[in-house]
Amino acid sequence: MVFNEKILAHNKLIGAAGIGFIGFLLLVWGFKINEKKGMATLFGLLSGILIWTGWIEFSFVWIAEKQNVAPLIENGEIATKPEYLVMLSSVGLLIAFLLLFLFTQNKCSFFNWFQKLAGFKKLLSPTGQTQRPFAIVTFVETIMVLWTFYIVLLLVYDKEIAGDKHPVTFIIAFGSLFWSIYLYLKLIKLSKLDYAIRYAIPTVVIFWNFVEVIGRWNLMKEIWIHPTQYWFENVMILCILLTFIVYYVYEQTNSNKKSVSRESNT
Repeated sequence: MVFNEKILAHNKLIGAAGIGFIGFLLLVWGFKINEKKGMATLFGLLSGILIWTGWIEFSFVWIAEKQNVAPLIENGEIATKPEYLVMLSSVGLLIAFLLLFLFTQNKCSFFNWFQKLAGFKKLLSPTGQTQRPFAIVTFVETIMVLWTFYIVLLLVYDKEIAGDKHPVTFIIAFGSLFWSIYLYLKLIKLSKLDYAIRYAIPTVVIFWNFVEVIGRWNLMKEIWIHPTQYWFENVMILCILLTFIVYYVYEQTNSNKKSVSRESNT
């Protein structure tokens, strides 16, 4: 997001539209290859990240600039950018979407716990035996998890509610750290890669709450929001991510070819 703002500057919204469109193409691709669960899940994750960054986050940037929203300044520095002040207004819409998951059949442990507690489980009919669209499921999960925890942090940062040095913020930061460790210990036991990717999404985002808060406390330098200053480190991180993706795609392709070959020989 920051890289797009720096490189394209006045044309950043055009760049954002392109980022979101790439995400949309990946979503369509993932939807069409639903029988390849791992690939479909991976494309759903990437599409969710790109559409969130390109179309959703930059829509808040557009409105903030259009309405001349001023950033939140603390100690002479920008504490919260205008687009995130605008994003906070979506809290009601987020709650409405969360209620949708509360009252529908799904495989999210978080919502399943509340459904059992409220006695909703027996009222929810099974969705049937048809295969779920894995790219769409992963895409929606990515958007909802990102959106939820953005709002959580923006709410606690608000000094009229708590503030970034409030005990509630400490609880959320370290609670997220220990929660993510618990999720990670469960994650590494999963054998199905597509399910592991979907389980990893909340695991990583919940851990990132801790990273975001300690960044807010100026306990670390967030190199990813300074892509030109720390270009070498960011390029290395990107190369590592791309290497894993290419390796996984290669392994999946070989695995599928071997399966087809065995079936034809049989």
